[in-house]
Amino acid sequence: MSIKSILNTLVLTTLTLLSTSLWAHHAFTAQYDANARKEITGVVVKVEWLNPHAYFYVDVEDEETGEVSTWACELGSPVSMARQGWTRESLVLGDILIVEGALARDGSPSMSASKVVIESTGKRLFSRQQD
Repeated sequence: MSIKSILNTLVLTTLTLLSTSLWAHHAFTAQYDANARKEITGVVVKVEWLNPHAYFYVDVEDEETGEVSTWACELGSPVSMARQGWTRESLVLGDILIVEGALARDGSPSMSASKVVIESTGKRLFSRQQD
């Protein structure tokens, strides 16, 4: 195999890997509507402290029907969250949270969380905005 073939293969492989990781990350405006905001109250049922974004999930009961739905709440990257004082232990399964954020454009029960309050203590945690 010639050096030119090896270099071409290396370049193509690198470009493929880069394009895959870029495709996996999304723009905020592509997924969320900053003008469609909602506040929910629910019980933490899952926390994912992963790149490129941390997520937590809360079970929210509809006051009218009593039906429970699980909401996915997106945060920043674990590094940016740590800079704001978050740790893996900031949210505990069973905590009741008040969460405000921008709703998903696809109508799914998910949001980009911008304000998170632990209901029992009133402690405010931040993700994207500090108001």
